[in-house]
Order: sequence, then structure tokens, then C-alpha cells
Amino acid sequence: MTQELQVGNNVKGAEADQGRFSHLNPGKCRLGILPASLQAPLPRRQRHWPPRGLLRHLPSLAHSLAASRAAARPIERGPCLSRQREEEWRRDLSRAAMTAAGSGNGFGTTAWWGFSPALDLQATCLEASMEHLQLSQDGIPELNILLVGSVDGRHILKTMSQAHRWPRRKINFYVLENNLEALGRQLLFLSLAVEPLEKMGLQEKSETFLELMGNTLLRGQTAAYLQEKANLFIRYVTDPDFQQAHLPLLDLSALKFKERDQLEAIFKFWRNHDPQTFQIKQLWDLRLRQYLGARYDSRRGVCDWDLNMKLHEHGANVINFREFYRWRDTGMAFEMREAPYDIPNKTLASGRLLRHKGERVPARGYWGDVATGPYIIFGIEAEDPSLLKTTNGIPSKSAQEISLHNVTALLYELSYNTRYDPSASSDEEGMSGNLQGAGDHSKLGANGGPPSIEDARVCFLPLNCLPELHHKGKYQQLFNLIFVSCSMVHVLKPNVNLIAAPKATLIVELTNFLPDLHKEQVSVFSSQVAKQVAEAGFVPVQAADKRPFSLFQLGHQEAGEICNEFPALEMTAPGP
Repeated sequence: MTQELQVGNNVKGAEADQGRFSHLNPGKCRLGILPASLQAPLPRRQRHWPPRGLLRHLPSLAHSLAASRAAARPIERGPCLSRQREEEWRRDLSRAAMTAAGSGNGFGTTAWWGFSPALDLQATCLEASMEHLQLSQDGIPELNILLVGSVDGRHILKTMSQAHRWPRRKINFYVLENNLEALGRQLLFLSLAVEPLEKMGLQEKSETFLELMGNTLLRGQTAAYLQEKANLFIRYVTDPDFQQAHLPLLDLSALKFKERDQLEAIFKFWRNHDPQTFQIKQLWDLRLRQYLGARYDSRRGVCDWDLNMKLHEHGANVINFREFYRWRDTGMAFEMREAPYDIPNKTLASGRLLRHKGERVPARGYWGDVATGPYIIFGIEAEDPSLLKTTNGIPSKSAQEISLHNVTALLYELSYNTRYDPSASSDEEGMSGNLQGAGDHSKLGANGGPPSIEDARVCFLPLNCLPELHHKGKYQQLFNLIFVSCSMVHVLKPNVNLIAAPKATLIVELTNFLPDLHKEQVSVFSSQVAKQVAEAGFVPVQAADKRPFSLFQLGHQEAGEICNEFPALEMTAPGP
């Protein structure tokens, strides 16, 4: 099989090799690739290849052909290759492995959702960590949790909603991110979750939550809600007294004044009515083209491969091809209503400094995930095993349906302090969008909010402040549980043990659900994480296979002592 690639006649600066490449047409690079397996003997795979300088001056061509380069090298004179040449070829093949799976940056530079399911952190926290809780002024045990890069508030909401299942504790969440847009979105989700049911019914609240979480386009009703909240959030960040009076759950006092000003600018952008300020359709397509490169035209097949060979292999079997491809192609993960979705979701916009004509200029665009999707956080696990049933090996429920059920159950439990039972629902009028679950309505707060919210507090910390936290006395030996996302593992330094309470639990999100990574890379990441946290004095806790996170505990313990107290998962995950 022979493939011809037009690269142009006016390429300047290419390092021409007249000896080996004089036969090549200057306007075309002829690449011959044997249709044989890569398992064929190495000498059979040697084919002509353009000089390195040509690819260096054509980055787009180099990107699209990087994977093939590893399997096609210039012919060497002589009967066989030297050992050094053999090793060089294999190194090139290893380097091209990431590109063969995509551009290697499908998860993007700005995370909008996590890459692991939501956790009840009280259920995941080790017993030894719970034994070292300090008492508050009211004599109630106080659990301090540090969330590094959780980005979407899923752990906060699930832990708060299931707090009634545990002995009473005051829970303080400290949220640390690397971008202010993530803080703004978490403020939006927290505000939506505690919205009084008299103002917004349970079903409408659940659908709005998922729309804002994972859709590039919104309904008019949802967009109007976002604009209303943006005006309210501007007052929150500019008037601390007003914020404490209306949302005492949240503490913004630790943010710098500069960060407050930037948050105000973000919320002003959210409330802008002009759809031309954020053309998400074009931005999504450009992001997808940049990610897939030459495979853009075959993106349907790429999507099928990533879903079946990557995500399903790690337990996300309930995600079907139709919904996954819809999200991959358009960015629309949740379409629950027969209504037009035509207004850009401006919460997915982020800013970056780009270099243009030698100068760094600010730009706003979409630099988020286009590989995994938002189904992982609420759509692949469920307490109700009937949601995970299969018929002839095919899941009976989609990830969208499971996500909607889980979010509805979470918001119901947060409001009524009792488990959600859809079979006992007193009102299933989906047409009205005002679904109410069965439960004791007298447990609602005076304003229709959850009564247990007074035992929780969410504190937003300054951006990227983890390396400096141990310098402040109030954070030293404070956190009983620390969660670190896979995108923020690099901030784990040996001094993190200075802010950890005795026997503290450390949860590190793994890269199981990143399609760009191969099995070997996922394994290497886990090993590097274990080595990195060991330098901080954390020891691993033996866990079951295929968990999307690793668990560690501060201090040197006997192996059996830790293994016996590993908490059981409260959710039932589908098998591989």
C-alpha cells in the first residue's frame, strides 16, 4: 500500500539529504507502508521517509504522521540493522504510542469534571483517621477535608447528602483549584443543590444540574437560570455580608482580592446575553480537530475504539455508543427534554494567554476534555442494582438515565435526610418537571432547604496554594482526609504531611478513564503516585483491583492493620 501526501513545493529550511532522498519528488513525500502486522521482522518494515527537517518545519504534517514514522524508517545499507538502530526504532515507536491514541491531550488543560465517580468521603475515610477527629466548640467531632482539583463539587454534594447515614459530625471542605472557572462552577452547583424546592422542583433541579455540568448548549430556561445566578454571584464576591446572609454554607474569606475581582469578571461573562461571545460549536469542532488530527474524518471509529477498548475495559460498560458519540461529536452529554438546546453554556469557557506575533494575548475558548466525558462522575455506578442489569449482555439503562437517577437521589437525600425511593414516589408527574420524592416533608428547613446544611462548610482556598499551606499555623495538622485529582498530582510534595492530621487518609484519583493512556502508562502512573506519596510519609492501603483511585494513610503501620479497615464501596459497579 502506498500513500502520497502533498506538502508543497515552497518548503523552506528543510534539511535535504541528497544522498538518500534525491529520488523524492520535492512536492510530494512518498511513504510506503507494508500492510503487514508490526510483529513482522524489523527489516521488512524499513521504508523511505522524508528527512527530519522537513517534518520539523511542517508541524501539522508531523503530527498526523508521527505514529506512522515509528513503523517506517529510512533504509539502512547492509544486510541488517545494528543493535543501536533497533533500539532507536523501538524508542520512536514508544514515543508515538501516545499519538497513535490521539494527540495525547484529550483531557485538555482545563478540567470541567472529574475522571472518577463521586464518593461519600465519610465512607471512604479510614477508621484510624476518624479516631483522631478534633471536637468543635459545640463538642461535635469535626472532619476537615482538603479537595485538590476535584473541579465539580461531586464529592462535596455526595458527602453532604449522605451525612445523615453517619454519626453527627461537622464537615469542613477546603477546595483548592488551579483555575477560577472551576471555583465558579462549584459555587453554581452548590447554590443549585440547596435551592428551595418551592422555587425549583426536584426533577427540574436534577436536569438543570446535568445540563450545566456536561452540555455545551443549554435550553433557554437553563440559560435564564444561569444569568440570574451570575448576577447573584457578583454580589457574593463583592459583598461578604450579603453572601453570608444568603449562603452561609460557603466561605470566600480566604480568596485574594485579585481572585475575587477575576471571579466577578467571570460571572459578568456568564450573564452576557450575546451568544457570539462564546461560539462553542465552532470551538468544540476546532478542539476535536486538534485532538484527533488526521483521524478526524474517521472519528466515529475512533470513538468506538475508545469506548469499547478503553472505557468499557475499566468498568464503564453502561455508556453506550450512541450517547458517547453524540457527546464526542457535539459536546452534548445530557438531552432529557424535547426542547431546543441552542444557547452556549458559558460556564465551559476558560481563558488562556496565547502567543500571537511575538506577544502574549489573552484568549477565551474551550480547552477542556473531549475524550472521556462527564458520564463517569454519576453515570457508571448506582446503589440500586436494577439500574445496572443487562439484557443479552447489553445494559438496560444508559449512562444518561443512571446519571439522572443518581443526581435526583442525591438532591432528594440532601433535602429530606432520607434515602431516595423512586418506587414510593408520591408525585411522578414528569410533564410538570416538579418531581417530589416520598419522605417526611416536615424535615425540610424553614426555607425549604436541607436541615443538615448547618453542619457543613465549604471554604474556597487561593489558587495553587498547596505548597504554602504548611506555613500557616491554622492549616498545620488540620486535614483528616485529602483528595487529589489525577490532574493535580504534581502538587504532592513531601511537605504535604505537615498539613495532614495524625493517621490522615489520602485519596489519589487514577487515570483509568483516560482513553489516551495505555495500560502500561496507567500502571506507571499508579507506581509513580505511590512513590511520590511515600516521600511524604504516606503508606498504601491494599485495595481491590480496578478502583479508580488509590488510598493511602499517613504513618508507618503494620500491613494487616491497614488492610483490614479498608472501607467497602457504597456503590455497585458493573463488571468489566
